[in-house]
Amino acid sequence: MSSPTRNTYLIILGAIAIIAVLAGAFIFLSPGGGGEEGETATEQAETKGEVETETTPTTETPAEETTTEAEAVEETTTGEETETKVETEPVVLRILTRHPGEIQLAAKEEFLKSDIARKFNIVDIKFYSVPPVSWINAIESRGDIDIAWGGGPTLFDQLNQAGLLAPLTTDLALEAASQVPDTFAGAPMKRVGDDGMIYWVAASVASFGFTVNHEILSQYSLPVPERWADLGSYVYGVPLVLENRPVVAIADPTRSTSNTRMYQIILQAYGWEEGWIVLTTTAANALVEGGSAEVRDDVIQGRVGVGITIDFYGYTAMRANPSTEYIIPEGETIINGDPIALLTTSENPEAAQAFIAWVLTEGQKIWFREDINRLPANPNAFNLPEGMMRSDLKEVYDKLSKARSMEFSDERALQTELAMQLYFKATLVDLNSLLKEVWKILISLYVSGKIDEATFESYINRLGQPLSYIDPLTGETVVFTEEDAARVTSIIKENPRAKDQYISAWREAAIERYESLLDELSQLGG
Repeated sequence: MSSPTRNTYLIILGAIAIIAVLAGAFIFLSPGGGGEEGETATEQAETKGEVETETTPTTETPAEETTTEAEAVEETTTGEETETKVETEPVVLRILTRHPGEIQLAAKEEFLKSDIARKFNIVDIKFYSVPPVSWINAIESRGDIDIAWGGGPTLFDQLNQAGLLAPLTTDLALEAASQVPDTFAGAPMKRVGDDGMIYWVAASVASFGFTVNHEILSQYSLPVPERWADLGSYVYGVPLVLENRPVVAIADPTRSTSNTRMYQIILQAYGWEEGWIVLTTTAANALVEGGSAEVRDDVIQGRVGVGITIDFYGYTAMRANPSTEYIIPEGETIINGDPIALLTTSENPEAAQAFIAWVLTEGQKIWFREDINRLPANPNAFNLPEGMMRSDLKEVYDKLSKARSMEFSDERALQTELAMQLYFKATLVDLNSLLKEVWKILISLYVSGKIDEATFESYINRLGQPLSYIDPLTGETVVFTEEDAARVTSIIKENPRAKDQYISAWREAAIERYESLLDELSQLGG
C-alpha cells in the first residue's frame, strides 16, 4: 500500500491540532483521577486556567463525619516553643497525583478513618490528575492544591525549581520523614534544599523494566528480552509484518511519568543518538498506549508479549496472570523514590503535613494491597500486620536494595525532559502508523534477503537518528542533539506558546524522513 503524501499528513495533523485546541478550552482539572497513569477520576471541578485531564469516573468514598473543635488539635514547633493550633473548620485536602484510582481510593478510605484525620478535622480528600507536562500550570491555575503525590523525582524537582514546593516543618511530618532512609540502593529518597529543609520525601520505592507474557512470546517463538535494545529488535517486528500484530507495548511519554523515566534511562544508558535509535525501533514495534496502566493490562490479557512497566505494575501482573514475569534489565535500570510533598499553594499546611506523615507511616500499609503491590519507602512498614503478610514484597525489597543500577543524572534528565517528551510524541506517537509502514517494509526486505545486514543496519540508523529540522523561531537548520533538547526545553518553559511550533517542525521533518525512506525502499523491492 502506498504511503500518504506529506501534504495529506500535514493537513490531517493540522485539523487534529485545531480540534484539540478548541476542545482544550472546555477541559477542566478533574478531581479523583488518573494517576500513574490516569486511570480514574471522581468529579469535575472548576479551574482558573486551561488544563488537560486524563480521567474516567469512579466511586467517591464518603467523607468522615466532622469532628468537634476540641478534637481538631495540632502541635507545631516554633523555635524552642510549642504552640497549639485549633482547626475551627472542617478541612478538605486537595491532592495532585499521578497515582491510579486504586491507590487514591485506598488512601482515602484508610486515612479518613484514622486518628490523624480526626485530630486535624480532615473530613474529605479530593484527588486531581493532569498529565505531568501540565502540573505547574495546574498548580498555579487552581491556587489551592495542598499536596503533590507520585510522579517521580524529576517531576518533583521541576516543581521545586518553580518554587512550588514548601519544606516540611511540623514535628509530625519531620519525625515521619526521619523513618525513610536518605538513600536506597544509591538513589536519593529525600530532596534537601540548601537551607537544610526537606522539600520532598519518597513515599514508595520503584524500579523500571519490562513485564513479559511468556505464553505470547512462546506462541511466536520470540526470545525473552534482557536489555532495552531487545525491544527494538526486528525479531519483535516479524509478527507485525506477518499478522499486523504488535507484540510490544509502550506509552505516550506526555501521559506517563513512568514511561518518560524509562525513555530517559534508555537515552542515558545507550547515549543520546544510539538511544533514539533504540526508542524509534521500539516504537515501530509497539502498540502505543495512552498510559502505562493500559500497557500493564495489555501484557496481563495477552494482547502483547512484552510491555515496559514500572515495577509495581509488573508485580500486579504476576499476581493476575502466572504467565507473566517482571524483568529488570541488569545494569540498565535505576531505583527511584516516588515523592510526596507539601505545595506552597496549600491553604491547610498543618493538616497537609499530617496527611504526609500518615502516608509515610501508618499509610504505608496501602502498598501491600493485592491490587497495588508497591514497595514501601519506610522499611518499618514490613512490621505492620499488612506488611508481615507480604513476604513476597519483602523479598523483592531486599533484593532491590542490592540491585546493580546504572549511573543516572537527574540533572540531565530534567534539562531535556520537556523537549524529549514532545519530540517523542511528535515523531514516534503521532506518526506511528507511517513509522510502522517504513519498519515493516525494511524488515520484509531484510528477512527475504533483498538487503544484507550492513544495509539493514544502515537504514535503522537513518530511521532513528535524531532529526535535522528547521528551528521555528530562528529559521536555522539544527539537529535534535541533547544540547538542542536542553535549549528547546528552556525556550518552551519561558514561552509555552512555542511548544506547538516545535512540535510542528519535528513532525514535518519526521514525515519528510519517513516518506524519503519509503521511496528508497520501494525501489529495492519493498
